[in-house]
Amino acid sequence: MFEPNMLLAAMNNADSNNHNYNHEDNNNEGFLRDDEFDSPNTKSGSENQEGGSGNDQDPLHPNKKKRYHRHTQLQIQEMEAFFKECPHPDDKQRKQLSRELNLEPLQVKFWFQNKRTQMKNHHERHENSHLRAENEKLRNDNLRYREALANASCPNCGGPTAIGEMSFDEHQLRLENARLREEIDRISAIAAKYVGKPVSNYPLMSPPPLPPRPLELAMGNIGGEAYGNNPNDLLKSITAPTESDKPVIIDLSVAAMEELMRMVQVDEPLWKSLVLDEEEYARTFPRGIGPRPAGYRSEASRESAVVIMNHVSIVEILMDVNQWSTIFAGMVSRAMTLAVLSTGVAGNYNGALQVMSAEFQVPSPLVPTRETYFARYCKQQGDGSWAVVDISLDSLQPNPPARCRRRASGCLIQELPNGYSKVTWVEHVEVDDRGVHNLYKHMVSTGHAFGAKRWVAILDRQCERLASVMATNISSGEVGVITNQEGRRSMLKLAERMVISFCAGVSASTAHTWTTLSGTGAEDVRVMTRKSVDDPGRPPGIVLSAATSFWIPVPPKRVFDFLRDENSRNEWDILSNGGVVQEMAHIANGRDTGNCVSLLRVNSANSSQSNMLILQESCTDPTASFVIYAPVDIVAMNIVLNGGDPDYVALLPSGFAILPDGNANSGAPGGDGGSLLTVAFQILVDSVPTAKLSLGSVATVNNLIACTVERIKASMSCETA
Repeated sequence: MFEPNMLLAAMNNADSNNHNYNHEDNNNEGFLRDDEFDSPNTKSGSENQEGGSGNDQDPLHPNKKKRYHRHTQLQIQEMEAFFKECPHPDDKQRKQLSRELNLEPLQVKFWFQNKRTQMKNHHERHENSHLRAENEKLRNDNLRYREALANASCPNCGGPTAIGEMSFDEHQLRLENARLREEIDRISAIAAKYVGKPVSNYPLMSPPPLPPRPLELAMGNIGGEAYGNNPNDLLKSITAPTESDKPVIIDLSVAAMEELMRMVQVDEPLWKSLVLDEEEYARTFPRGIGPRPAGYRSEASRESAVVIMNHVSIVEILMDVNQWSTIFAGMVSRAMTLAVLSTGVAGNYNGALQVMSAEFQVPSPLVPTRETYFARYCKQQGDGSWAVVDISLDSLQPNPPARCRRRASGCLIQELPNGYSKVTWVEHVEVDDRGVHNLYKHMVSTGHAFGAKRWVAILDRQCERLASVMATNISSGEVGVITNQEGRRSMLKLAERMVISFCAGVSASTAHTWTTLSGTGAEDVRVMTRKSVDDPGRPPGIVLSAATSFWIPVPPKRVFDFLRDENSRNEWDILSNGGVVQEMAHIANGRDTGNCVSLLRVNSANSSQSNMLILQESCTDPTASFVIYAPVDIVAMNIVLNGGDPDYVALLPSGFAILPDGNANSGAPGGDGGSLLTVAFQILVDSVPTAKLSLGSVATVNNLIACTVERIKASMSCETA
């Protein structure tokens, strides 16, 4: 059983002393200096005290000493209770309070003034302490990064890294030099095999020194916009429908609902082995949104599942854009409701019609997002089931042209006993996916990235997660299990925000711009910078994000188990610096043992470094797996584990997205297919949002992510050997 208050003691006993606030101030403020009250009514239950130095005497009455009246404990308690409800009482309230407490109104007025001053000073001291702690944390992080990179080796040439001693271009030339050396060695070995004698290695010339160039020129193409403030954002160009558009939208939505019901309920000849017959579809539904545009490809899929959530709750999630984008954060990077044409009838969503825009994503910068403008229509069927359908409205807003059109897509939700529901999902789109990187083309074209199976798997996974939030029968026998209900909810809410932030920040969304650091290969590192200002959920300053995607011939399940296991973390996590990683607390939130939220402690091997806490969520379903983590403040986590508000905990999540490559014959052991792995880091490089990005920071993050990739490949190749 995990007790939240054990956290501080386990990490650093000294930290707890910083929060032993002086609670005796409340008693001291009961003493009120007053020169004006001489009547017996002004005396409290305790004796009046006389004293003070000569400076405290009234100059007009030198023989008269000033009196100090001490309030009774009851008077203090009553005024304390009133202060919590109303720290600024008006004249009427002060008079009422003075009558009840047998005090003068001025005494009450002065007490409240003193109390407000004391609270202000207390908050300022607390804020200053928090800022000092944040500053110290940033300083320690900086030292940890420098020491970790100082001990790292170059993944390509094997030599020590010396990022700060060479220019960025020179570093790239050295990497290219190492690659050419390996190529010559490989060709030499092949030649020796067939010629019968070794071929001497060609001497490699050192690259000529490069002229220095200004930092602004080197970094000028890396974006630095604030979060969600990219001027090239496609979703921001979509506007609400006009009055003349509304009859057209209603007609399209009604027709789409009829089409969805046929697509859900009819098998042959419309669906043949779960594959849509395009010719039969065209004959069955001659209307719709028109012919497929030239160069577009059709994707159609259908999937069913039984989920642990009642049908009414699922409908509410789908019709609330905030809940929908939160539940499907792995698929929906952004969404907004542009207009509500109908709110439904009889107090529910039956007949509700909305106009929306959304951006669908794959967690990799190599796959362009799919922006859509569509109507969403909800209707209760005659048998009591519910259907929610989407239909594209791109014909009403042709500029800019959409890369994705949603034909009738959505789901049928049928009620089952014991709070379960059967969901049948149909996904039917026409898309221009020529911008997809070759590494992901097969996965996208086979429907593994955006198909119905992906939507249903996410819904099933999230229903399990929501059920764990509401669970009350938590076993307290297992070590590390958090049993405090409020603490569980706060920690799960914080982890949810971490996952949403990671997914939105790793995709190729038009809300931000990635810059490729080198070459055109699949494993090139892509970076971007964003400014964090006035966001309590992120530390203020310049945030540098870096991501890369690559294929690995290992099944996704094995990659997921390796990355989420704290015992193998020091095999890939450079920043743990060889320290021992220990799980302090966890919350299971699914049937699979890999679905959990954990609080990890990194015991640094260097005694001069402080220990570190890491919040981690690992989640998996048949279509995707994630291991997402972020360093967290010890004091902040203690507040969260006691049920405090997690919205003000600053997070910069990093982690991994693991997707199946969609090819069982890709060469992975066991015939389960390989994995498409995306590695992403977010690092605060400067706490001042207006600061300039240094070339050294980019090179450091580039080296960090390259070393991490090489370590993962080396560890996984040892396992498969």
